Amino acid sequence: MADQNIELDAVIVGAGFAGMYAIYRLRNMGLSVRAYERGDDVGGTWYWNRYPGARCDVPSIDYSYSFDPDLEQEWNWTEIMAAQPEILAYAQHVADRFDLRRDIQFETEVETAHFDEASRRWQVTTNRGDRIEARFLIMATGSLSQANTPEFEGLDTFKGAVYHTGRWPKEGVDFSGQRVGIIGTGSSGIQAIPEIARDAAHLTVFQRTPNYTMPAHNAPLSAEYLADVKRHYREIRETQRNSLVGIVAPGLGFGGSGATPPTENILETTEEERRRLLDEEGFAAIRRFVDVMTDLTANEVACEMYRQQVSRVVDDPETAEKLMPRGYPIGCKRPVIDTGYFETFNRDNVTLIDLQQGSIERITETGVQTAQGHFELDALVFATGFDAMTGSYLGVDIRGPSDNTLRDAWHAGPKTYLGLTVHGFPNLFLITGPGSPSVLTNMMVSTEQHIDWVADCIAHMDDRQLRSIEATDEAQEAWVEEVNIVSRGTMHTAPTCNSWYLGANIPGKTRVFMPYSGGFVTYRERCEEIVAAGYEGFTLSP
Repeated sequence: MADQNIELDAVIVGAGFAGMYAIYRLRNMGLSVRAYERGDDVGGTWYWNRYPGARCDVPSIDYSYSFDPDLEQEWNWTEIMAAQPEILAYAQHVADRFDLRRDIQFETEVETAHFDEASRRWQVTTNRGDRIEARFLIMATGSLSQANTPEFEGLDTFKGAVYHTGRWPKEGVDFSGQRVGIIGTGSSGIQAIPEIARDAAHLTVFQRTPNYTMPAHNAPLSAEYLADVKRHYREIRETQRNSLVGIVAPGLGFGGSGATPPTENILETTEEERRRLLDEEGFAAIRRFVDVMTDLTANEVACEMYRQQVSRVVDDPETAEKLMPRGYPIGCKRPVIDTGYFETFNRDNVTLIDLQQGSIERITETGVQTAQGHFELDALVFATGFDAMTGSYLGVDIRGPSDNTLRDAWHAGPKTYLGLTVHGFPNLFLITGPGSPSVLTNMMVSTEQHIDWVADCIAHMDDRQLRSIEATDEAQEAWVEEVNIVSRGTMHTAPTCNSWYLGANIPGKTRVFMPYSGGFVTYRERCEEIVAAGYEGFTLSP
């Protein structure tokens, strides 16, 4: 039965890790809250991305909540980097432990959210006929949740099964005996391809752009290691909050207290030395050089090392050549990790189609027609990623006091203040939105920092009987400029870089570098300074 004209302190959109923590924080403040979630359970990203091989690219001990010491002590991660089923089980455990589901309405999509000027409240409607009024609207919809399926001619005529890695069936898929095609070699494709290849009769990989990917070297976590982590969790969390990307993983070599930061310059090495390093360390040899991320010449030397390693792993020279990234730097796109990705192309039942040699023309009833020929398929998998950073927000019809839409406000690219708020939209909070470190960091650390900031802001408002908060246009413009300034000179904005950080994977989307690349600790301190200055850059209304 739909909720009719109920009044809440806060509507939360999404019940992933951000939405769950928002419920916990705000409910403990005595606020009335409800989250609306389109899935039938918690988990967000880890609810939808159930594709074979789905795994986190952040160490498990880092990719976990820090707000409850007892939770840290009772949960035991089994691997360095947890797979999707374990992360989903963790989310479900958190929901059970803190009784979060009673404030979540599942299988519900928020369709509209309009700010009423007279009442200074958000009017929210859902696809189930719910009508809610709330003081605050908290968009905990995630940066990578709006699946992107390219509009290929003839897709609706294909007689086989069609899947998207970001909307994988809960019951799983059995590809045994099938001819499977997969479009896309980004992170999800790179993780799924080795797993699907083991089951399918034949796998055809349609690759538009070869990617840089590093072996995950995943392994079980020992009981001794976990016990040591649990003894030092408070120090680990503090180190996370004062780090560049929120990843510590002591003793695992991920940039924390147990890792040695890169200090060498690749431009100071000889070709013979680089060959020796590849012999000894493989792909990981590239990580030892500090100048690779700051100098395009150094970066290209590292790219050549990478291509040499690909030729060592892939048996067929022609296939290896197709898999070698060229024309854009390492570090341009989000780092990808894999388990046996390049080795998969040594299998007899795997074919690589380089779309740069002839693109997809249409989907037919029985397969994929390219300029290189037709490929017969029984099933088709889209590993084509997401409308990142903005898609999940623009999926809701959000309107401000003057009926101004968020879509119109962002027509030339997203503008926010701190990635948290938008001028013209009072009492609207974006969790890890564009203009925040978000996808350039451990999302758990960034998520907790954002929810804590929002909760503290609401407490500040209630203590002073303030009705609304809104970013000023001047503060927002200054922050957008700061985001642009700190991204200059990085590989993310190199002239040849086209990534979903820039929206380059979505036809017609304005190309703007969206995340804040100045580092998590710098960003956190900036947020704290703004609060200490009396919420500098905000208009607070009584």
